[in-house]
Amino acid sequence: MSVKVENLEHNMAKLTIEVSAEELEKALNKAYNKQKNQISVPGFRKGKVPRAMVEKMYGAEIFYEDAANELMQQTYPSAIDESGIDIVSRPTVDVVQIEKGKPFIYTAEVATRPEVTLGKYMGVTVTKIDTTVTDEEVEAELENQRNTNARTVTVTDRPVKEGDTAVIDFEGFVDGVAFAGGKGENHPLEIGSHTFIDTFEDQLVGKNVGDELDVNVTFPEQYQAAELAGKPAVFKVKINEIKAKELPELDDEFAQDVAGVDTLAEYKEEVKKNLTEKKEAEARKTKEDEAIQKIIDKSKMDIPEAMIQTQCETMVNEFAQRIAQSGLSMDQYLQFSGMTVDQLMEQVRPEAESRIKSSLVLEQIAKDENIEVTDADIDAEIEKMAAAYGMEADKLKEYMGDAEKESMKKDLAITKAADLVMENIKERAKAKTKKEKEAEAAEE
Repeated sequence: MSVKVENLEHNMAKLTIEVSAEELEKALNKAYNKQKNQISVPGFRKGKVPRAMVEKMYGAEIFYEDAANELMQQTYPSAIDESGIDIVSRPTVDVVQIEKGKPFIYTAEVATRPEVTLGKYMGVTVTKIDTTVTDEEVEAELENQRNTNARTVTVTDRPVKEGDTAVIDFEGFVDGVAFAGGKGENHPLEIGSHTFIDTFEDQLVGKNVGDELDVNVTFPEQYQAAELAGKPAVFKVKINEIKAKELPELDDEFAQDVAGVDTLAEYKEEVKKNLTEKKEAEARKTKEDEAIQKIIDKSKMDIPEAMIQTQCETMVNEFAQRIAQSGLSMDQYLQFSGMTVDQLMEQVRPEAESRIKSSLVLEQIAKDENIEVTDADIDAEIEKMAAAYGMEADKLKEYMGDAEKESMKKDLAITKAADLVMENIKERAKAKTKKEKEAEAAEE
């Protein structure tokens, strides 16, 4: 295998990868063996048709696609290593040559890690944040804990109301015809969550267990399924169950059950302490975000579009995994939210760009400041992860490959760089005069 690298504009590169004719022949034969049991030719039993006859009847290219995919999967990781470039996107692949007896040649266009010219990063001025916890906030948290520790009870003596969970069967129809993705059974729907389209949830309020009703909604004009966009739909709905929360009394017994303390007064003090710690952590994160954004604003980098697209795809996939845990597929989410995948990609784009820029400037700070991550740092991080997973650290370490450890090393360097920035910030009160703003802008 040989690899040639061509540097393109805007931190893009094209890899031209050539694989020997012998390797192509092996891949073609593998593709034939994979498909031969599905090929029928009169006079031959399935699986016994010679490859040469198959190629004569259907053309040699019948096995090209499978062979190309096989070779690209085999050779692309090695080509990345051989190229020596830092790739930060998925490749856009194009087959240049595939023909029996000749080398297999393909190209992979990729984004490369941009160079970063840093602005000021030491002594960045950020807004001071008050982390005082009020009595009202303590009371609100106690109410949250009541809701968290509420019992779910099945309701039989009243209709659905706001805040209930209705367990429903449903099927959607447009112009009397059922549409794909519009059916579900025993689906728990929290009334008021606005999970479902239009006024779907509102129309269940006041209905009883066993009721069957038509829910009328209209799909948005901009809808991911063009055949449904802007159209009225009818959902046939049956209410199987109504579930509601039963809140516990806020007393000493509640404090003992929830926090293992003797009195409600002690529990309130614990709640206040926890809220203070939470506020301080959130304040640090807010100040860190502000500081990093100011560094980004003063830094220069040319981020390739392919890098942004790859980050957007990663974030959408992460979102799909999260909603799957709640029992909703991505197709159903798109159906009921009225969004398309492209719209979702566009929605996450600002956050994707922010993540990329933050990582790039912090990586550059780590490099410029010669920040090192030691084996002890990695071992300590593995200890934390093992504790979180309920595993032994040595076992977790065994499961981790070099790539995972290298990724951890990079993340720890970024964390150390962020810590360095935060150790050197300057805080100022929120309100500023025009003169102060001008002075701060000049300083930064």
